Amino acid sequence: MKYMLLMNSGPIEGVPSTYQWTPEEVKAGWAHMGQLYQELTESGELVGTEMLAGPQAAKFVTSDGVSAPVVTDGPFPESKELLAGYWMVDVESEERAIEIAARTSAAPGPGGRPTRRPIELRPIMSAHDPVL
Repeated sequence: MKYMLLMNSGPIEGVPSTYQWTPEEVKAGWAHMGQLYQELTESGELVGTEMLAGPQAAKFVTSDGVSAPVVTDGPFPESKELLAGYWMVDVESEERAIEIAARTSAAPGPGGRPTRRPIELRPIMSAHDPVL
């Protein structure tokens, strides 16, 4: 079963902005994610992962299929949470996907405390799956 783990950047209650973390705290957070990345790669469960450019590079594209597409900047400045990246995993069960999401959410932040960043978990559907 394939799942997407969607990670947002934005404020987390009780956790200062990463701009306020010490270099050691940033390094510890990246090391945690790197360890998980290595484990998932070695187990064959990691399908892909990418970080996304910030909102200054985002565009919204709309089209009626006839005229030239309309391209606008986005997301809009009032947005506080932005999709920062994703991991796609192929696992045996939803429980395993939840375990991976939980480990991602527990990445260390200031003082080594888990950040508890919300991770959105979604099954990847195939053309044959019923709409959920």
